[in-house]
Amino acid sequence: MIRLLSVALILISAHAVNAAEKPNIIVIMADDLGYGDVSCYGATAIQTPAIDRLANEGVRFTSGYCSASTCTPTRFSLLTGTYAFRQKGTGIAPPNGPAIIRPGTDTLPSILKRAGYATAVIGKWHLGLGDTAPDWNGELKPGPLEIGFDHCFLLPTTNDRVPQVYVEDRRVKNLDPKDPLWVGSDKPSEDHPTGITHRSTLKMDWSHGHNQTIHNGISRIGFYTGGNKARFRDEDVADRWVTESNRWIEANQDRPFFLFFASQDIHVPRIAHERFQGKSELGPRGDCILQLDWCVGELTKTIERLGLSKNTLFVFCSDNGPVLDDGYKDDAVEKLGTHEPAGPFRGGKYSVWEGGTRTPFITRWLGKISPTVSNEVVCTIDLAASFASLSGQTLPRESCLDSLDVSAALLGKAGATGRDHLIQQDNGSANYGLRSGEWKLVRLKQRGKSQATVSLKEQAMPKGLHSLYRLTDDPGEQKDLSAENPETVQRLTKMLDKMINDGRSRQ
Repeated sequence: MIRLLSVALILISAHAVNAAEKPNIIVIMADDLGYGDVSCYGATAIQTPAIDRLANEGVRFTSGYCSASTCTPTRFSLLTGTYAFRQKGTGIAPPNGPAIIRPGTDTLPSILKRAGYATAVIGKWHLGLGDTAPDWNGELKPGPLEIGFDHCFLLPTTNDRVPQVYVEDRRVKNLDPKDPLWVGSDKPSEDHPTGITHRSTLKMDWSHGHNQTIHNGISRIGFYTGGNKARFRDEDVADRWVTESNRWIEANQDRPFFLFFASQDIHVPRIAHERFQGKSELGPRGDCILQLDWCVGELTKTIERLGLSKNTLFVFCSDNGPVLDDGYKDDAVEKLGTHEPAGPFRGGKYSVWEGGTRTPFITRWLGKISPTVSNEVVCTIDLAASFASLSGQTLPRESCLDSLDVSAALLGKAGATGRDHLIQQDNGSANYGLRSGEWKLVRLKQRGKSQATVSLKEQAMPKGLHSLYRLTDDPGEQKDLSAENPETVQRLTKMLDKMINDGRSRQ
């Protein structure tokens, strides 16, 4: 009896130790933030002290990536651990799009939930809601709560798309049943104000595409009516994310928790709170970078106030590279000056060049991570497998098909290596990039100059289907070496085709 009691006490003690070793995890994902947009990555026109502090106290990756150069596919890949090009319908989600990640899919939050974590997503969603379409006046199901999150407080689509309302768990927040919300792709009536018919009333003019329903003096993509008590003011959104996050962290501080803080900054329309407006040299785009940095600082202050700094892993990243004119006339081009949003890299949002997917990527865990700069390749798609490892979970073979365990690299362990290859995609046009070691293969099936161009280093598009670059010597992808290295082109082409055709890259 005494022996059995001793064994039981040992098991209980071991469980308590293991539970204590599980870190709280906060993933902060910026929106459209480029490699060169923050001061710890070389920006001089703007200062980001809160983000810099994470970098100075953790690992700053010089080869940190997202998996796609637009928002919906990157967010899909982060949560599922699977490249978005493997599933149809993972392009930029429309206002009335259904849930892209279906119930039953193994996800980053469901993995951590099995490990005993409380889980929440607060911020921009843009992965669809509902079965065939969102039921804006009823239950928005399936959604985050059906794929592993305990709680959500969302911007349901993205802020240049309607509707401008919050979703809390499965319902539109503060919706008055007497004023139902309608969302559609067609103009609801001939006299419905739009950015075309009422352009003179806009407080921020549009440059292309964003000229349908007007809300808060800004015209958007799509149409909606009603739901007036539920509508938010753009200037208040970042504050609301911080308030809701702090409330949820405080309520769950006594157990391991995972928070996906999905900022809408610095995506268009770039409307920061009044206290940030005009505070940067870069116009509204720069002001929103300052607001994003403030959000990071507020979250770190909360963790410090609650005494959780030594048991909280922060990951800071972006969903894709930068863009200047993305539909609104907000001085992003005119006030750029010498600032280089993509840093030394070519391209930006919408492209498979390095500037489209190589972004700021920082990890911090006080007492566990020693400050360092790492050249190892890591990607947001790897967070599922890496967090599974950190929380003692084993991934089923049929789950997270492209997520690799790079947890040792994320923690800055000496001698740890990141991934040895990475597929980069755009918004699903069949253009791909493949990084393998020092080499980068670019496959362009669809071409065209994007209004999203941010780099001063742009050059003519390569003439062939495939081009090849040695990133160690040419990070800006300026010199196509495919003619001089046909064997490398052939090897990487076969490698890319195999990973696409195999339906997985995690062994």
